[in-house]
Amino acid sequence: MTQLLDGNLLAKEIKNEICKIIEKKILNKNKRIPHLGIILTGNNSSSITYVNNKIKECKNIGIKSSLIHLPINTSEKELLEKIKEMNKNPYIDGFIVQLPLEKHLNQDKIILSINPKKDVDGFHPENFGKMALEMTAFFPATALGILTLLEKYKIQISGKYTVIIGRSRIVGRPISILMSRKNNPGNSTVTLTHSKTPNIEFYTKQADIIIVAVGIPGFLKGKMIKKGAIVIDVGIHSHEKKILGDVDFYSVYGKASYLTPVPGGIGPMTRIMLLKNTLIAALNNR
Repeated sequence: MTQLLDGNLLAKEIKNEICKIIEKKILNKNKRIPHLGIILTGNNSSSITYVNNKIKECKNIGIKSSLIHLPINTSEKELLEKIKEMNKNPYIDGFIVQLPLEKHLNQDKIILSINPKKDVDGFHPENFGKMALEMTAFFPATALGILTLLEKYKIQISGKYTVIIGRSRIVGRPISILMSRKNNPGNSTVTLTHSKTPNIEFYTKQADIIIVAVGIPGFLKGKMIKKGAIVIDVGIHSHEKKILGDVDFYSVYGKASYLTPVPGGIGPMTRIMLLKNTLIAALNNR
C-alpha cells in the first residue's frame, strides 16, 4: 500500500513552529517582525502565482513581505540597482529574485550580486559552496523541503541508494549533496541522472529512493521502479486544467511505498522552507 507524503499537513506543523519562535524570540522582546523582500521581473504567469503564494504564506505566518515587480523590459543595470537597495536596506532580513529571469538578463551575475547573508533562496555560490562543504549556510528551499519531509516521516535514508533525475542548481544538484552528506539525515549513496542519461531505467529500478525533478510531465513510470521504492515528485505542470507532476502518479501508486502527491507534496514544503530561512536570516542578521 502506498502512503502519500502530505506536504500540506507537514508545512502547517512547521508553520506553527515558526510562529512560536517569532512570538518567543521576536514579539515578546518587542523586536520588529521578520521581513522578506521579493523582486519579480516580467509577466511569467507561473512566477506570478508562486510569488502571490509566498506573499500569502508570509501574511499567514506573521512575516512582513515587500514586492518589487519590474516590467519585462527591465535592464540588467536597473535590476542590479534594486538588488543593491535590498542588500543595503537594514529592514529587509532576506530577499529573493524570482526565477526564471528574462533571456536578456545574466542570471549568474544577478545571483552573485545578492548579499549571501540575505540569500534566503540559497542560490549564491557562497551558500552553495558552504552547503557542499557541510558548513552552516542557507540551503535551497526545495532541496531543504525534500530533506525535511523525509526526516519528519522518519524515512531512513542512511545506507539507501538514491537516484535523482534532474541536475538543476535549484533542485537536482543541491539535493544530491544533501542526501549524500556525512550527517543525519544523509549518508545515502547517490546517482545523479538527467534527461540525457542513457538507459535511465537501469538506475531507477535499483533505487530505494527516487527524486524526480526533470521537468517532463509523467516522466517516471511504474515499470521504471522496484516495488517498495520511495518516490519524491518535484515537478508541477498545468495540462488541460489538471496539475501534473514529473511522475506518472497512477502507474507508480500501489507500487511505491511512499509517494508525494502533486499538488500538495513538495510545493508547500518549498514555500515554508523559504520562510524558515527568512526567520533564520532575521535572527542572524540582527
